[in-house]
Amino acid sequence: MKYQSTRGGQGQVEASQAIIRGMAADGGLFVPESLPQVDMSFIESLQDMSYEERAFQILQLFLTDYTEEELHSCIRAAYGGDKFDTEKRAPLALLDDAQVLELWHGPTSAFKDMALQLLPQLLSAALPKNGIKETVLILVATSGDTGKAALEGFRDVPQTKIQVFYPDGGVSRIQKLQMVTQEGSNVSVYAVKGNFDDAQGGVKEIFGDAAFGEKLARQGVRLSSANSINWGRLVPQIVYYFSAYADMLAAGRLQAGEKVDFSVPTGNFGNILAGYYAKEMGLPVHKLICASNSNNVLTEFLQTGKYNRERPFYKTITPSMDILVSSNLERLLYEMTGHDAAQVAGWMRELAETGHYEVGPDLLQKIRQIFWADWTNDDDTMEAIGAAYHQKDYVLDTHTAVAWDVARKYKEEHAADSCPMIVVSTASSYKFNRSVLLALDEDTSGLSEFQLLKALHDFSDLPVPRGLAALKDKPVLHEDTCTREGMRAAVAEFAVRR
Repeated sequence: MKYQSTRGGQGQVEASQAIIRGMAADGGLFVPESLPQVDMSFIESLQDMSYEERAFQILQLFLTDYTEEELHSCIRAAYGGDKFDTEKRAPLALLDDAQVLELWHGPTSAFKDMALQLLPQLLSAALPKNGIKETVLILVATSGDTGKAALEGFRDVPQTKIQVFYPDGGVSRIQKLQMVTQEGSNVSVYAVKGNFDDAQGGVKEIFGDAAFGEKLARQGVRLSSANSINWGRLVPQIVYYFSAYADMLAAGRLQAGEKVDFSVPTGNFGNILAGYYAKEMGLPVHKLICASNSNNVLTEFLQTGKYNRERPFYKTITPSMDILVSSNLERLLYEMTGHDAAQVAGWMRELAETGHYEVGPDLLQKIRQIFWADWTNDDDTMEAIGAAYHQKDYVLDTHTAVAWDVARKYKEEHAADSCPMIVVSTASSYKFNRSVLLALDEDTSGLSEFQLLKALHDFSDLPVPRGLAALKDKPVLHEDTCTREGMRAAVAEFAVRR
C-alpha cells in the first residue's frame, strides 16, 4: 500500500517512508491511497485473539512493506512483557448498561501508549529498511499525555533523539512531573510560553522550514514527528476500535453486524479519526460522537461547517483537549472530499492566513451522517464524574467524563435510533486526581500530588499506577523554557548535542 499527501504535492511513498518523514514535504499529512476492506467473518475471527494478535491482523493491511516477522517483533516489543498492567491491553469495562473502553493501562496511564509504544519500534525497523544512517530527531508538541508517552517510547532508542514541547502552565501537575523527570540520554523537554497551539504551531513551522531541515541534514540529523500527524501514530489506534467490537461480541452484548456508537473525547481529532478509518474499513459503526470541552471548535465545525480558531482559549480541567487547531481534521476532509487535495490545501492555507475556513453544505451533510458533536463545560464534567461513581461505582477521569456526558446528551436526543454505546476512556483518573476528588466531594486542600493519589485510591478498585507512584522519588531533570519563536533555536542546539 502506498501513501500520499493530503495536499497533493508529494509523490507516493511506502508506509515505512511515511513513518520516517512524519509530515509530507508540502506540509500535508500522509494518508493511504485507499483503505483496506474487511468483512464480518474477519471481525468475528478477532474474538479469540490476544490484543497483539488483533494488532497484527489490522496493521499488516496498512504496513505492507514490513515483513510479517518485523511486524510481530514490533508488536511484541510494544505490548509484551509487563509494560501494561492488564493482559487485555485495552480492556472493555462492562457496566450494567454501558461500556467503557479503557486505553490507559500502559506505562504512562494514557491512551497515547497504545500508539507510542509501537511507533518507536516501527521507526527503528524502518530506518535500515530505507538505508538511513542519520540520527532521527523526533519533535513533539503535547497538550499533556503525548509528551510523556513519546518520551517513554523513544527513551534510549538507538539512532533517535526526542524533543518535547508542552504549554507552560497548560498541563496537569502529574503530567508535568511525568515529563520533567524523564530519564534517557536522548531526550529533551521544554515548556513553551503560550498554549498548545503555540507549541504545535512552532513544531509545524520547523517542519515547514526547508532551509532549517537542510542545515540539520548537513549535521547528520533528520526530523520526524511522534504527534498524530505521523501515520505511524495513527494506524495503531485503529486496532482498538476493532478490539472493542470483538470484545462486545465475545461478551454477548452484540450480534455480529450490529452497529455501535463510540463517544470519543477529542482535541487533535486523531483518536476519533482512527474510529472513522475503522468504520470505512467495514467495522459496523453507526455514529462517531465527537466530545469537546469549552474549547469547542470541533463542535462548531461539525454542527455548522465553519472552522474558526479565532476564539477565546480556555484552560480547563481537561487540558489534553485544550486545542483550537485540530490537525487531523485535514485527513478527514481529504477523505470526505474524495481525495480533493487542491481543495484541502486551499482550506489549510485559508486557516493559516485568516484563522478560519468553511466547507459547503453538501460536504457538511456527508460529514454529519457519520459524526455527531457536542461539548461539556467544567462544571458538567465534574457532575458527570460524580454521577458515574454514585450510579455505576466507576471512577472517570476528566476527559472520559466529557465523553460520558456528551454520550448522555446524544442518547437523550436520539433515543429512537441510538445503538450500544462505547465510551472511549483516554486516561487514568489518577492523572487528574485533584479534579476527580473534588468531583467526588472530597476536600483536597493542603494535599500533595502523592497524597491525592492515595486519597483517590479509596474510591477505586484499581491500584495507583506504578509509573505515577514512582514520580515521588524522581528528581527534576528538565527545566528549560522558551517562546514559540525560540523553539527553532532549542531544536538546533539539541540536534548537535552529544
